[in-house]
Amino acid sequence: MSGQQSVEPICVRVNDAARMIGVGRTKLYELIACGELETIKIGKATRITTASLHRLVERHRVLN
Repeated sequence: MSGQQSVEPICVRVNDAARMIGVGRTKLYELIACGELETIKIGKATRITTASLHRLVERHRVLN
């Protein structure tokens, strides 16, 4: 069988990154500006690495 496997992207668009962590675009750009999120530029397009999104969530995670 040659079923297609789902592949997690290594970077996402700004709108997608904001949606993934439940914040608006303005807050996402604030997180980028203060170094909380890693970005890359592909031409004029800004992409956020999913690894940095995961790290952000882990840093802010509250254990009960």
